[in-house]
Amino acid sequence: MSLSLDPEIAEALAPMAGAMADAAPPAVGDIAGRRALWEPIIGAAGTAQPVPADVTSSEHHATADDGTRITMRWYTKDGAAPGPAVLFFHGGGYIFGHIDLFDGPVSRYVSASGVPMLSVEYRRAPEHPFPASLEDAYTALRWLHEHASELGVDPGRIGVMGDSAGGGMAAAVSILARDRGGPKIARQILIMPMLDDRTTTPDPHIAPYLVWSYDDSRTAWPALLGEAAGGPDVPATAAPARLEDATGLPPAYIEVGQLDVFRDEDTAYATKLSRAGVSVEFHLHPGVPHEFDSIAFTSDVARRAIADRVRVLKSI
Repeated sequence: MSLSLDPEIAEALAPMAGAMADAAPPAVGDIAGRRALWEPIIGAAGTAQPVPADVTSSEHHATADDGTRITMRWYTKDGAAPGPAVLFFHGGGYIFGHIDLFDGPVSRYVSASGVPMLSVEYRRAPEHPFPASLEDAYTALRWLHEHASELGVDPGRIGVMGDSAGGGMAAAVSILARDRGGPKIARQILIMPMLDDRTTTPDPHIAPYLVWSYDDSRTAWPALLGEAAGGPDVPATAAPARLEDATGLPPAYIEVGQLDVFRDEDTAYATKLSRAGVSVEFHLHPGVPHEFDSIAFTSDVARRAIADRVRVLKSI
């Protein structure tokens, strides 16, 4: 029996598919076209659900080692007790998206879990190729540790979280922090993470259902890595699937849809961590593509996925 969409996801996707049926997707390498296409969709998805009234945010800044000023947004739930916190990295293939578009999702995670989050406005490729975005992430991690006391955060209970490219960023900064001897990361929460620059051969079983396509990946990775993309010299801190030794990495929660370009690399990464003695919780959701939880947030599979993420956030 062939793969197929979850019925609730299919129903939610139908209007989008109809609207885009006559529009040619951006060509490989067309970054401006992808920004113009996807940023309005991300923004609409972020505001399709109510923004919680019990979450407040404030702006903060940190300076990277190269002198770049990084904007970060701190979200807290009213009346929440001090304890853990999470560094959040948004998706967008490293080439589009910004923290304003993710106000809704981050606020909802904070409201549901009570765990505050620091959302990071990291630099985007190709204007800022690797390792700029990773160094921004690491700068934000250090900032959160340095300001933990005044923010009411236990520095031993700081996690990292992200979706898509943001999930790849969370995985990469976990590797970098390990290799640099800190700061400590208590948990990595990787939502459909983008991990492998070598995922370029289409799987015909999932090709009809893709939201993020192989052409998108063939655009995004070279934007981040330049001519090194797909070659032998890409470090694990750029593409975590390249990791050879996962020893000592933080416990991981990883999830991905079965109709997602990133399915195989995420499955392999969960196995790689497990074989190194890292605690892993892994979910492969049948019948769903990339960003299924934004496409059909009332679906049963999205509700289960969000409940799992909130449960893990509370456990940090």
